[in-house]
Amino acid sequence: MSVLSRDEILKSLASGDIKITPGYEEKSIGAASIDLTLSNEFRVFKKRDNSDTIIVSESINYQDFSELSVLKEGERFILEPGHMCLGITEETIELSPKLCGLLEGRSRFARMGLFVHISAGFMNPGIKNRQVLEIFNASSNRLELVPGTKICQFVFMELKGTAVYHGRFENNKL
Repeated sequence: MSVLSRDEILKSLASGDIKITPGYEEKSIGAASIDLTLSNEFRVFKKRDNSDTIIVSESINYQDFSELSVLKEGERFILEPGHMCLGITEETIELSPKLCGLLEGRSRFARMGLFVHISAGFMNPGIKNRQVLEIFNASSNRLELVPGTKICQFVFMELKGTAVYHGRFENNKL
């Protein structure tokens, strides 16, 4: 498995092995990744009684424990210290069966204590979805998240062989 360079990303975009909608700016493509944009949609976990225990098992559904919040134009999302929310990218990434990827945070935000993607960063071959972000504020300060910010990066990798993901999050929604 190898990571695609900027030139290879551009070739894969031209050939259709990578599709990004609604589009991308070429300046968003770095040496070996592309920056993706934070949308105005967030999922906030409901406050629960401290005596409640959430059972983590294969049948758990995060939507049962959270509420969707869609910000209006110009609004920002405040993330308190030690809190987590889900966000989602504006872009939909579609990969051919010969490509997969990794979703990573950006160092400029990590240095502020913001974990943009705390777990589950592997993106399967053949996906066609927006990328859900597991956002955590590890700092001691309130952080204001601004929709439209290039918040994370997608690293494309060539798969040895081909495969297509079919699973629970095939049609990723927040």
